[in-house]
Amino acid sequence: MDRGTVGSANRGRLQVETRTEGRSEVVKPVGELDHHTADLLREPLEHAVEQGRARLVVDCSELEFCDSTGLNVLLGARLKAEAAGGGVHLAGMLPVVARVFEITGAEAVFTVHDSLEEALDT
Repeated sequence: MDRGTVGSANRGRLQVETRTEGRSEVVKPVGELDHHTADLLREPLEHAVEQGRARLVVDCSELEFCDSTGLNVLLGARLKAEAAGGGVHLAGMLPVVARVFEITGAEAVFTVHDSLEEALDT
């Protein structure tokens, strides 16, 4: 295993795409979500809620890694979205990311969908 990127400050490891679709703000993190890249996801999630888009759909289909800091970003977004009358929906999690949510029990506090389409249809 190449440990050269573990713990590095290479913020290029995560890119975040956002778009509004119907009543949902779709946020798609691509890459690795960890303590070095967490703000790249936190900022658009918080901005969406501040702009009145409290139904957040996080398309996790290309999220390859999520550590505890990333999990905390999503938990924080959930609290803010719920306070604004919305919520956070997680869609299309890869098994490696889903495992983090299973181990921590965090899957119980999120609405989890198999696909983005399913999340947008609810």
